[in-house]
Amino acid sequence: MKVSGHLVAFLLLAGALQSLPVRAQEVKAGDLVISQAWSRAAPRGAELASSYVTIENKGTVPDRLIGGATDIAEKLQIQQSSMVGGGLTLNPVAGGVTISPGDKVVLAPHGIHLTLSNLKAKMKKGTAVPMTLEFEKAGKITVSFDVLGAASTGPVAPKASAADGSMMKK
Repeated sequence: MKVSGHLVAFLLLAGALQSLPVRAQEVKAGDLVISQAWSRAAPRGAELASSYVTIENKGTVPDRLIGGATDIAEKLQIQQSSMVGGGLTLNPVAGGVTISPGDKVVLAPHGIHLTLSNLKAKMKKGTAVPMTLEFEKAGKITVSFDVLGAASTGPVAPKASAADGSMMKK
């Protein structure tokens, strides 16, 4: 049996597309734009997991991230990581995180982030976990968080294209 070159190319392309990482969608709720929502993978039996997100306020009034919830954990808290005496400490962020008009707040590793406590299931790389973020003014917004590798530092930035004018000229 002879296999056509087009069929082989199609099968290779289909396999490559299936192996691409999951991409979190951008969520707009009122004046807030929520993007780059991701979590670190956590093995079965792990008690904690960390999640990160970017929140931009395109409005004229401040809003505040005050909490959230997810079915995959008993508790979701906003916490601050800091080094104290050579060890890492996690402290709750009292009052939440303010997103001022025109500002962008990035919850990231080694800073303010979401901590999921008492995990009910494994957070497996390549999956997505829905979480409901609660804002003082915008209310409750459900966002899908991509689960990346346990040592990940975040999603890969999109590549520049000639259409956005970022290509270097010769």
